[in-house]
Amino acid sequence: MSRPHHGEVSDLDQQVWILQGQTLVTVPRSDKVAAVTINIIPCKYPEALQKDKGVPVYFGIQNPKMCLFCEDTGGQPTLQLKEQEIMDLYHHTEPVIPFLFYHSKVGRTSTFESVAFPGWFIASSKIGQPIILTSEQGRLYNTAFNLELNNA
Repeated sequence: MSRPHHGEVSDLDQQVWILQGQTLVTVPRSDKVAAVTINIIPCKYPEALQKDKGVPVYFGIQNPKMCLFCEDTGGQPTLQLKEQEIMDLYHHTEPVIPFLFYHSKVGRTSTFESVAFPGWFIASSKIGQPIILTSEQGRLYNTAFNLELNNA
């Protein structure tokens, strides 16, 4: 694959991701809401990563060109957006760990686990709140998402 898949993400409460400033937040799906277009492309070097966790992917948004990444902030894993071209990550000579997520699909839903912080998942919570990382899978936060992708 030399081009990312693109599409949109919604949680099980039918909230879509939108960009507010430099932060991804969730809002209810409606005709008045323009969900961000996400880009996903698998890592070229999955053999360098843990097996049986899912497909390691880079996860970005199309406009502006930014990618999700994980970093330690005050001893806590956090999810951030960084101006980054997803194809630069894809063409890197080795996996760029902070930008990678294990994509697992169960039925019609997907989860995204941080490669840099095992056991921490991309999650949404209440309307208008940022997309975060959580280790509390399935408790206070939605960690299962509907991922609607098209081929690029």
